This record gives sequence, C-alpha cells and structure tokens, in this order.
Amino acid sequence: MTAHISVPDTTAPSPSEQDRDRSSRARFAPLANQTVIAGITVVAAVSSVLLPWLEVTNGPAMWSGVVLALLGLAATALIVCRPALLTVELLVPALDFVAIGLLRFGTGDARSVFLAAILLPLIWIAARPGRRHIVYPLAGTAVTFLLPIVLDPGDILASELVRLVFVLLVFAAVAGVTNELARQAALRLRTAQQLRRIAESEIGQAARVQRALLPGSDVGIPAEFTVRGVCLPARSVGGDFYDWFPTADGAAFTLGDVMGKGAGAGMIAAVVRSVMRTSVDAADPAESVAAASGALSTDTGDASTDQFTTCFHLRVGADGTARWADAGHGLNLLLRRAGGSEWLRSGDLPIGVDTAWTSTRTALLPGDVVVSVSDGVLDLFGGDVDALEAFRAFATAHPEPDDLVTGIGALGDDVEHDDDVTVLAVRYDGR
Repeated sequence: MTAHISVPDTTAPSPSEQDRDRSSRARFAPLANQTVIAGITVVAAVSSVLLPWLEVTNGPAMWSGVVLALLGLAATALIVCRPALLTVELLVPALDFVAIGLLRFGTGDARSVFLAAILLPLIWIAARPGRRHIVYPLAGTAVTFLLPIVLDPGDILASELVRLVFVLLVFAAVAGVTNELARQAALRLRTAQQLRRIAESEIGQAARVQRALLPGSDVGIPAEFTVRGVCLPARSVGGDFYDWFPTADGAAFTLGDVMGKGAGAGMIAAVVRSVMRTSVDAADPAESVAAASGALSTDTGDASTDQFTTCFHLRVGADGTARWADAGHGLNLLLRRAGGSEWLRSGDLPIGVDTAWTSTRTALLPGDVVVSVSDGVLDLFGGDVDALEAFRAFATAHPEPDDLVTGIGALGDDVEHDDDVTVLAVRYDGR
C-alpha cells in the first residue's frame, strides 16, 4: 500500500548553460563580421575590373586591400579556433581600415564609390563597451583617408582636408551613437537576465512547494485501500494535482485540473487542494467541491472566474460505499474486478463556472478500481476522438493500480506532452 509519486523538475536552462551559449556566439561574431567585410572588398575589386563605368586607378593598391581583407578573414578563423585570441580581436578591424584605404585609393580615391565600406569596421569597434571604442574607429577612419595622401603625396587640395575633417565629425557621431546604443542594449540585457534569474528562482521555489503538497505516502489510509498516483507537469509548475487523506469512515481521494499552466494555475490548485482537506468532516463530497468554489469566489460573491477547475472528489467508506462528485471532469473510470467498466461522470460544471454540485452513490466490491486522469493523459493516446476509448482499453488491460500508474507515467516520459499528465488510481480491497 505505497504511493508512487513522480514529479520531474523541468526547469529552464541554467545560468552556466546560458553563459556558454553567449560565449559561443561571441566566438563566432568576429568571423561573421569579417566575412561580410572581406566579401564586400572582393566584390568591389572584381566589379571595378569588370564593369566599364567603374575605374581602377591603381591595381596593385586595390588588390593589396583585397589581400589584407582576406588575411583578416583568416585571422578571425584562427580566433574562432583559439578563443584565447579574442583579446586581440580588434586588430582585425584595424587592418580593415587599411584595406579599405587601399581599395579607395585603387578605385578612384576621392571618386571611389566604395568609401561607405568604412562603416563596417567602425561599427564593429564602436559597438563594444567603453567610451574608448569611440576613439579607436576615428583613428582608423583617419588612416583610411590619409593613406592615399601618403601613397601619392602630390598637391594636397584644401577640399580634401575639409573633407577629412567633415567625415571625421560625421563618423564620430556615428561611433558615439553606436556605442551608446550598444551600452543601453547591454544594460537592458543585464536587467532582463537579472529579472529572469529572480523569476526562475521564484518558479523553482513554487515547484518545490507544489511537490511538497502532493501526498508523499499513504500513511493513515485504511488497509482497505491501495492508492497510486503520478503527476508529470508540462512546466516546472503545473495546474494538475491529486490528493488522498483518511476520513472518519474510510478515505477521500481527489484529482483536479486547473485550466492553464504555470504558477497561476499552480496557486489555484493549491487552494482547491487545501480546502478539500479542510472539509474532511463533510460526508457529502459535493459539499467539499462547493467549499473549494467558495474559496475561489470574488468579493461580489460570484464564483465565476476567468480560470476554471475541473475536479473529481471521491469518498469511500470501509464497507465499499462510495460517494463522488464530478465537477466537469468526466475522466473517471470504474474498473470492475468481475469485468467491465463504466464512466463516473455527471452533468455538473467545473469550479469557477457553476456554484452547485451533486453527489452520486456507487457500491464498490473488493478488487474494483477507480482511476481518474487529467486531460493531458488523452494526449498520450493520440489526443483525438478515439483517445478516450484507447485509454479505457489501456486501463482495462492494466487494472492493477501499480501497473496502470507506472504504465501511464512511462508514456508521459516517452511522449512529448504540452499539458500536465496526472493519474490517480484507487483499489478497494475490502475487509
């Protein structure tokens, strides 16, 4: 006469796993950035050679820029293979400023149409935290503009110097805005991560409390009964629950299914369970259901809520006399030891929809088994119109509470389910 309880602790990825994921993305980010820059540089050079309306003013300089960009690509590939080299990552975009300067010089200098490529390494550096990463790309931009003057120190036009100053001012603004946006994004990310850790901690605590509320043993249950139960929540906290406790003349058994999932449904499940237990002296199970409804009612006295609970509450005396109330649940099956089965269901509505319920009397013979399941169990049997009969066939083939609960628990472990899976099986063994 032992209780079989299985409640997995399905939690979100641990902070260490999240840190590893972020670290992996950080490793590959330089390679992605440099692939774009190298690709644009190659396309620019090839286009300048093939398209007649683009000019090549210095072929060696242009192809030297392409080679430098490809060397940067090789360097980022090496960084990916050896994460310790991430500390020198910024040397790659620094090399790109030179590469773009050579590309600009080789494709028309001030007339080059490829100058906009300088924004790529600029944003790469400016997006990193720290105000110093605004200064670094400006130095690189100056290198890109001054490189043609160094390679061809002819007459330096005043317009070129004005162009350099204006471009530096514009790119300084771009770098500043990029750096600030990156800083704010990082701040929001840290805040979100902190809130997530707090929420995960609270949900973890709620899951532990919910597991503690499920009966851990059948101590106190009369020897006339064998009871088994299993609960497999779809999330850390579920809306299903089962319970049993001794009464004056026998024992009471409950299975409830709160609409929805998560912490909110778990809180309602805890309230319904607690009220059911406090009504231990109520001879009529319908009174217990009504008490649970009253505990969930609003200040206006209206028990209707946006979230309802289906519930099956069974009280069995030591002589086998069973009284039960079904609040819109309907997934309760009586397996007769002599053969055959029948559904224990009524036309009453769930808690939160109705305010009155009725109880039904059923006589149990030694060996009869009452099994109640949540609707998540039907998903394990296909979830279609035939699932109900498939479950009945399974229960009929496994009438022993141990086999029945263990079998459905194994299905719940093997089959992915989006709803909570809960089973309660009670056998009346008689005196």
